Amino acid sequence: MRMRHQAVRISLLGIAPLAFTALAAGQAVAHGSMTDPVSRVSACFAEGPEHPRSAACKAMVAAGGTQPLYDWNEVNIGDAAGRHRQIIPDGKLCSAGRAKYKGLDLPRADWPGTKIDSGKHSFRYRATAPHRGTFELYITKDGYDPKKPLKWADLEAKPFAKVTNPTLGNGSYVFDGTVPKRSGRHLIYSVWQRSDSPEAFYTCSDVDLGGKAAVTTKASAPAASAPSDEQIAEEAGKSTVDHGGHGGDGPGKGGHGEGGLPQSGHEDNGQGENGQGAKAQGGDGHEPHGAVKAANAPAVQGGRLAETGGDSRTTVLAVGGAGVLAAGSVVLLVASRRRSARTRV
Repeated sequence: MRMRHQAVRISLLGIAPLAFTALAAGQAVAHGSMTDPVSRVSACFAEGPEHPRSAACKAMVAAGGTQPLYDWNEVNIGDAAGRHRQIIPDGKLCSAGRAKYKGLDLPRADWPGTKIDSGKHSFRYRATAPHRGTFELYITKDGYDPKKPLKWADLEAKPFAKVTNPTLGNGSYVFDGTVPKRSGRHLIYSVWQRSDSPEAFYTCSDVDLGGKAAVTTKASAPAASAPSDEQIAEEAGKSTVDHGGHGGDGPGKGGHGEGGLPQSGHEDNGQGENGQGAKAQGGDGHEPHGAVKAANAPAVQGGRLAETGGDSRTTVLAVGGAGVLAAGSVVLLVASRRRSARTRV
């Protein structure tokens, strides 16, 4: 009899961790960056955080350190909730107003760029932790000067491409858009707003649309390259981005979708100015967990990860189910102990 009670007790104790595992699994978050056309942060990461080749990427590292490049997939605001123009100030669009990524806002005409043509284009957005949401792409107006800080007024008022829940393949979202007729140096600004969280991600991609205006900058602006699968996997261990909520969106908590930046969106007190090291990055100062590092590896990036999306009910259902399971485990365990005590008497 005593052995049976011990067996029941062990099995019930085994259920509780499963309940809390289910709870954590229901709180997936998203990370990523544009790779076609290549975003600034992706291009500089591809060059190598420690020894970037281009003058612009060297200047970015000088401004904010190397850690922002290892965290290339985390230019975000945890509590954006569609308020992009209200909480991101002019001159800080590329960093999303985060001091950690301030080097991305440097006004210069020699950022590595991608040559594209006006008309239909297939865009690629690398997602290291995919989730459901909407992508909006904006392009700069005629007369845009890359040597001046980027302002909201420099972008067209409406996105030229907008897509919700695009197809995910081989770790990237792929969707089509029609690039407006332009020539010379321009910038494409992307906003990825999650539908199951207030969190949003932002990228700046420098593009060369050809024509006479492009000739003057061609020599000083190198071609941008996206990071390879091998590099992403190799450098994942140096990232401080924690897909489980310990990566640091703002002061104190650092969790994605758990308050994020302060309402102004202009400060990044939890991150530190120098961008160096996990603890300097703020949040809770934790080193990235092994599972988080593995989440950046291409081997775990596939279409199936899109299923971690769902609507706003996903987390609620997971939390509710885990809570019921955990509570039931406790009740059964207590009942088992009482029966055991009566048997011994």
